Amino acid sequence: MQITDLNLSTRQIRAFLALAKHRNFTLAARQCHLSQSAFSTLIRTLEEALSMRLFDRDTRKVELTPEGRLFEAGAQRLLEDFRGVLQDLGDHAARRRGRVAMAALPSLAAGWLPPVLASFRASYPGIELGLSDALSEGCVEQVRTGQADFALAAKRPGAPELQIEAFCCDRFHLVCRIDHRLAPRRRIPLESLAQEPFIHLARSSSVRQHIEAAIQPTQLNAVMELEQLSTVAGMIRAGLGVTVVPTLALFHFEHPELVTRTIQAPHLRRELFVIRRSDRSLSLAAQTLLDHLIAHKPPMR
Repeated sequence: MQITDLNLSTRQIRAFLALAKHRNFTLAARQCHLSQSAFSTLIRTLEEALSMRLFDRDTRKVELTPEGRLFEAGAQRLLEDFRGVLQDLGDHAARRRGRVAMAALPSLAAGWLPPVLASFRASYPGIELGLSDALSEGCVEQVRTGQADFALAAKRPGAPELQIEAFCCDRFHLVCRIDHRLAPRRRIPLESLAQEPFIHLARSSSVRQHIEAAIQPTQLNAVMELEQLSTVAGMIRAGLGVTVVPTLALFHFEHPELVTRTIQAPHLRRELFVIRRSDRSLSLAAQTLLDHLIAHKPPMR
């Protein structure tokens, strides 16, 4: 058997280092909390496993052999590395260390999520957080490829390696100028917007997909298609049209010139999901963050 194939125990290594330090079997056994006979057995089995003497001993003294001196430096490093691994695992188990990568829709990442992450960071300052704000397709892809531990998105993935869990539901609201003809009404049927100049989000956005599915076969009078909600808000303030957005995006439209009104449409609700790999366990840090997010789900209005 080659030396590289051996399985040495940490008890053997600790016993060796204790004897190398004290050069006395009685003192070394006492340090290891072993009887002298049990301690001697550990040293003997270590030497037998290595097929070499590590100590020269007689009735008066114990000394390291040349091979023992060579083994001493490596054994010390090995034990320190093992202690470091155990400390690292302990820190992760106690949530003192770790890293989490998550992906989330921009409407979540910019509004609801920041204070929730701040409260998590206050409780677990040693856990490093990574966040990618992306549309649903991008969120799902990051989880699928392992770039993100989990995602909060609006798309139900069809891939068998992904699992989903319901997170929350989003209602939809009309956003218009305060002097718009629909502003005095508290609830607006979606079909009543068919003739209004409508400012759409990009076709790849979950918001756009939900609205178009809910109003079919009616077509909205799209006058503009934009990527950013802040840009949409600017266009509405300028009187160029109206839009419909979910509750979690309303913070973009908090402005004295704008009002929001609830949309009446039985099927117009956006479900948001936690998406993760079904074939991989979350790290303790990632599971802790996910539990924190679930405990602080966004309030619906």
